[in-house]
Amino acid sequence: MLTVENLTKIYKTGDRALKDVSFTVQAGQVVGLIGPSGAGKSTLIRCVNRLVEPTSGKIRLDDRELTRLSGAALRSARRRIGMIFQEFALVERLTVMENVLSGRLGYVPFWRSFTRRFPQTDIDMAFALLERVGLSDQADKRADALSGGQRQRVGIARALEQDPELLLVDEPTASLDPKTSRQIMRLIGEICAERNLPAIINIHDVVLAQAFTARIIGLRAGEVVFDGEPDQLTDKVLTTIYGEEDWNAMRRGAEEDSRDNQEAAERMAGLV
Repeated sequence: MLTVENLTKIYKTGDRALKDVSFTVQAGQVVGLIGPSGAGKSTLIRCVNRLVEPTSGKIRLDDRELTRLSGAALRSARRRIGMIFQEFALVERLTVMENVLSGRLGYVPFWRSFTRRFPQTDIDMAFALLERVGLSDQADKRADALSGGQRQRVGIARALEQDPELLLVDEPTASLDPKTSRQIMRLIGEICAERNLPAIINIHDVVLAQAFTARIIGLRAGEVVFDGEPDQLTDKVLTTIYGEEDWNAMRRGAEEDSRDNQEAAERMAGLV
C-alpha cells in the first residue's frame, strides 16, 4: 500500500508544483492521475520514487517511509518501484531480452551487469514476462526494430522484472494510436490485478482513464481537486480540473477516432 501525506514540492525558483497532496493507494488498485499540463502530475510520480526531492510531507510504501531513506536504503527501495516511461526509455541497440533483464540491474553484482551474465532465474523470469506481454517471439530482436506498442510492452516487462511492489506509469499511451493505447492500458490493469500490484498512471487521455482505472485523482495547480470513481467524473468536475470545455463533444470525438482506427485496421487486414 502506498500512502502520501501532505506532499509539497517548491522549486528553487519559488514555483509550487505540489501543495499538501494526500492519498492512499491500496494493493491491486490502479489509479489514474489526470490534470492539465503543469498541474504537477509528473512531479508527483517522481517525488514518490525520489527522482525529485519533496520539500515536505511523507511517502510510505507498506512499512517504509521513503522520504526518510538515503544511500543504500533508498536504492534498495527504488528497485522495488517499477517505472514505465512515456518514451519507453529502452536502449535501442540492445535486444528485447537485454532490455528486460536491465530491470535486474539493482539486484546483481556490477560484474554480472557489466558482462550481461545474469542468473538463470532472472533469465527465466524475463522469458515468462515476455510471454505475458505477448513478445515471446521478439526476445532476440533489437529494440529499435520494434513498433511503439511493442516498445511499451518491453517497458512493462522490464518494470515487472524488478519484482516491484508499486508501479509508476508516466503517460504510457502518449505516442500510441487509439487501439494500441487501449491494449496497453488493458494489459497494465490485468497485470496489476494478477499481482495485486498498486499503480499510479499519469495520463492525459480522460476517456482512457475512465475506461481502464478504478479510481481517478485530478490535480490542478498542484492540488487534488477530485478523488473518486470514474463515473463520478462529471462535466462539472472536469471543468473544475481543466476549465471550460465541451466535454460531450470531446467524448464523441474520442469514440469516433476509436471506431475510425478500428475500421482502418480491419480494412488493412482485409476483413471488410
